[in-house]
Amino acid sequence: MAEIKDPENTILIELKDGTVTIELLPDVAPGHSDRMKELARAGAYDNVVFHRVIDGFMAQTGDVAHGNMEQDFNLMRAGTGGSDKSDLKAEFSKLPHDRGTIGAARSQNPDSANSQFFINFGDNHFLNGQYTVYGRVISGMEHVDKITRGEPPAAPDRMISVKVAADA
Repeated sequence: MAEIKDPENTILIELKDGTVTIELLPDVAPGHSDRMKELARAGAYDNVVFHRVIDGFMAQTGDVAHGNMEQDFNLMRAGTGGSDKSDLKAEFSKLPHDRGTIGAARSQNPDSANSQFFINFGDNHFLNGQYTVYGRVISGMEHVDKITRGEPPAAPDRMISVKVAADA
């Protein structure tokens, strides 16, 4: 497991195969980093499915409104919602969408990111400058690689729990 340098800006996602450790980048994207910590601390990401998982591309999750498998779950609606918080302004940077980076999912409007995010399976540089990068996997990428594929997957995987390392 990678060394955690800043527990306050580190996210621990428990998947079926193990823990994924994500280093947030508050210097690059403070709004997105704060939102992820806020939702994690509220337990909003717990039991939320990976609703869009494309081999060689990315695994998307984070729909706290419609993606929680324990609360009125409907797989066809997963991916259509966000949280009850306001949308975030884009925080584009020069950071590339490399394998293991965390990107903010959004609609056509650059300032529409809310709670959904994706983890890049590969280097997806065609996304550079169009989606906010606000974190990177520092350990557990082998668990991300095992997430069930599909748009949506017939039997989707979920984030069992999501915590800020400082609270774990």
